[in-house]
Amino acid sequence: MRILRDPDYTRSDDRGASAAIGNFDGVHLGHQRVIDLARRDGAPLGIVTFEPHPREYFAPHAAPFRLMNAEARAHRLEKLGVQILAELPFDARMAGLSAEDFARIVLAEGLGLSHVVVGADFCFGKGRSGTAALLQDYGARYGFEVTIADLLTADSGAVSSTAIRAALSEGQPRAAATMLGHWHRIEGPVLHGEKRGRELGYPTANMALDGLHVPRLGVYAVVVDVLEGPHQGTYHGVANLGIRPMFERATPNLETFLFDFKGDLYGRHVSIGLVEWLRGEAKFDGLDALIAQMDRDSAAARAALALI
Repeated sequence: MRILRDPDYTRSDDRGASAAIGNFDGVHLGHQRVIDLARRDGAPLGIVTFEPHPREYFAPHAAPFRLMNAEARAHRLEKLGVQILAELPFDARMAGLSAEDFARIVLAEGLGLSHVVVGADFCFGKGRSGTAALLQDYGARYGFEVTIADLLTADSGAVSSTAIRAALSEGQPRAAATMLGHWHRIEGPVLHGEKRGRELGYPTANMALDGLHVPRLGVYAVVVDVLEGPHQGTYHGVANLGIRPMFERATPNLETFLFDFKGDLYGRHVSIGLVEWLRGEAKFDGLDALIAQMDRDSAAARAALALI
């Protein structure tokens, strides 16, 4: 998959792509439906999205909300067969483009798209002045076809990033997965921590949650994909998402213990899929009580993961 990060950049073999447009936060089933509609014989499959998310640009001090960082989104899109990912920088220039200029300068002249697909609620251009129907008019004017996808609904209502965030906040990763079509994943490099887990017999891979929506704090059964290096592969594990009240960490992070694993993951990129919330965080009366609970958590996680 080729990733384009300059709206003025294109390659001769990129032109004529059929692309879905949107933020694709979570790449949930609704997003996947839009992507499927962009598949055209003889045309490269593309995605046009933005980095940072426009909401981060307009409200930089708002609480973190993203389900995926750019790395996780790119990995998921590549698994869906996307060939060209136009990850356009959302800055003052992009925010100031009128709806018509976005259609002409970015989609037609810059990327040379032959066909675009958007959701029925898609808005674009300065002040969100452009609608999906207006994009169809611009497409006819500037030489690209436009397909509008209806919103996808489930038994619980519309499939949306908002609904997925709510499920994760309630500690229901399986409900989130039903809307996502995959486990909710947190991806990034393994960081050096305080190495307390190693001293307790539970060495963990530590990851930051910067910029991401934080699911319900607690202990989870997880699926782990090591994305690079000599230990590349899929593992099961148990993870603590939170502040570790025993040690009073200021900000939450994710600490994952991989079952039946020996090796060094520092600096390697991993993907942690949340499968089942097991319990909330707790403070224990000493390390012996903590270790005993970690033993129980590992057993519970193994049991939960045996069913997937």
